[in-house]
Amino acid sequence: MNERCLSRSQNSTGLSIKSLTMPWLDWLPYLTETLSAGAAKCVRSGSSGSVRGCDVRILSHMLSSCLNLVFFLSFRLKNQRKAVITAVDKKVPNGILEEQEQQTVVLLPRSPSTCKTYLPIPVDNLEEEYRIRSADDGKLFREEYNSLPGGSTQGTREEANKEENKEKNRYPNILPYDHSRVILTQMDGVPCSDYINASYIDGYTDKNKFIAAQGPKQDTAADFWRMIWEQKSATIVMLTNLKERKEDKCYQYWPDQGCWTYGNVRVAVEDFTVLVDYSIRKFCVQYQASDGTKTPRLVTQLHFTSWPDFGVPFSPIGMLKFLKKVKQVNPSYAGPIVVHCSAGVGRTGTFIVIDGMIDMMYAEKKVDVFGFVSRIREQRSQLIQTDLQYSFIYQALLEYFLYGDTELDVSSLEGHLDKLHNTSAPLDRVGLEEEFKKLTNMRIMKENMRTGNLPANMKKNRVLQIIPYDFNRVILSMKRGQEFTDYINASFIDGYRQKDYFIATQGPLVHTVDDFWRMVWEWKCHSIVMLTELQERDQDKCFQYWPTEDSVTYGDFTVEMKGDTLCDTFSLRDLLLTYGPEKQTRLVRHFHFHGWPEIGIPAEGKGMIDIIAAVQKQQQQSGNHPIAVHCSAGAGRTGTFIALSNILERVKAEGLLDVFQTVKSLRMQRPHMVQTVEQYDFCYRVVQDFVDIFSDYANFK
Repeated sequence: MNERCLSRSQNSTGLSIKSLTMPWLDWLPYLTETLSAGAAKCVRSGSSGSVRGCDVRILSHMLSSCLNLVFFLSFRLKNQRKAVITAVDKKVPNGILEEQEQQTVVLLPRSPSTCKTYLPIPVDNLEEEYRIRSADDGKLFREEYNSLPGGSTQGTREEANKEENKEKNRYPNILPYDHSRVILTQMDGVPCSDYINASYIDGYTDKNKFIAAQGPKQDTAADFWRMIWEQKSATIVMLTNLKERKEDKCYQYWPDQGCWTYGNVRVAVEDFTVLVDYSIRKFCVQYQASDGTKTPRLVTQLHFTSWPDFGVPFSPIGMLKFLKKVKQVNPSYAGPIVVHCSAGVGRTGTFIVIDGMIDMMYAEKKVDVFGFVSRIREQRSQLIQTDLQYSFIYQALLEYFLYGDTELDVSSLEGHLDKLHNTSAPLDRVGLEEEFKKLTNMRIMKENMRTGNLPANMKKNRVLQIIPYDFNRVILSMKRGQEFTDYINASFIDGYRQKDYFIATQGPLVHTVDDFWRMVWEWKCHSIVMLTELQERDQDKCFQYWPTEDSVTYGDFTVEMKGDTLCDTFSLRDLLLTYGPEKQTRLVRHFHFHGWPEIGIPAEGKGMIDIIAAVQKQQQQSGNHPIAVHCSAGAGRTGTFIALSNILERVKAEGLLDVFQTVKSLRMQRPHMVQTVEQYDFCYRVVQDFVDIFSDYANFK
């Protein structure tokens, strides 16, 4: 790990000169270890005149030496401008892991030679260039990132460093330049009241398109809203959560409900929408001047909540959707878009660069990430904080180039379906098969299926090709004294509004029924959706895991039949689940869809619309815990049901749909979701049926 490695053979303390570049706090474990090792050595020696066999003077001398070293290193830290870290490329449930931030913003080490430049990349070469740079654990991405200039060589930070302004800065090493800082109106009798930690940033062609700001502190929230008002900004882009890893990242500068006044600015909540990747808040903002209140304005905050605590999102799909929404809501007449994370450089810069490079992609058919980052760093130093963020920009641009904007308004669905099914001009059309083929070309990440492929777990899988990914598999509590009992073939899948809203799983086997009910209990599932029959074409597809009547016991769980109703296309069973050791009970509703043949798709879409509506109603009544969905292998029909649930939810809420990206996102969470082109086509047809059924009283057309 770069400069952090310790060599224990170079001097008597076991610490190399090279390791002195480490931040001093990182030394403490090694100092403790050194003391412990010395003490143990004394104990083994069994000296006389000792406490537990150790000379007190020896320990005292060692402790004194170590404390001197700590004070020396702390003195070094005061004169040190940068903390040295490197990024670790490791998957976590929501993204890529990188090392934890310190209180000052950590900055990657500079390259010894920063004179190397990188030419723009034609979009037709983007996929190949991304592949080359990603090889060898992203070595070339790191080299390119480290060749970036840190910031402006001529830029000064005199205002930011004034004593009156130091407390206004969240991080002492992230400060705006004087030449590009946002200047507030000076308040009478308040020195330095024109200062805020925020910088103007150019877009691809638009000067000062953005304001990059730090996340407001409690004592700068009033300045933040004053900046919004004075700059006539109508859109705020927030890219951090208020707390991450128990650290304060940003002060909540808006009221949860009602209104609040920040300095002379009154902020009232008008609307609030929660989606799976981001939330939208609309505020009515008024400036209360001494000569009367000025005309109120609408300000929209788009808060991206899916950027993980460490690093970057696992997929750029959510960020690209978010960026499109920002472009849609920002009025053409408004002032700069205010973008902030915590420090206003890492995630903030990532968002701004993706926006600029998509604009360049349209205008010039090429991208120049290196050149663009170099330019905007002249306006605010250290924009883009890590090489992971830098490579994520390329990943997002490649995603956009390969798949484009596949979102549809429901009013254009009929025409899109005609185009997909038109076979009269096969060379000119973007047909259904071609669209689905792009999905099947997605790489299955077999290296992330280690747990499911362990010898002890292999027998728990119904189909060997469909194994959950490690980063989002459903984990059970480990049975005492029994290894590998935390595994079940099941994956958490995101819903339209909620993370991990579904559990996609296989139909239980005779020897995994106990695990199935354990999963239902431990993850508080109140709804189970079954999309297969027990047998199809004389083949076992699922073990019957509920009683036909009365009750049946599986391990610690007893399942009792409380009701069985046959609806048009599905059975509705009410099951009472009892956990034996504690005699606790829970009502679980079992939705068993009967209209899906093993080969092909349901004859019509209304049955699927009905069961999705029934499940959603049950969820609202039972608390929106995860819905367990299964067919036989837990991919084809299961993926189609989940895709349709998410698509129809969005159609109802926004009048928009994106079948392609919905299915693509599911396939990134579990392999082979929506398995055939017929199932993919069925997603489109059900949406069309839904629109036709409800268009008389819904504002779709």
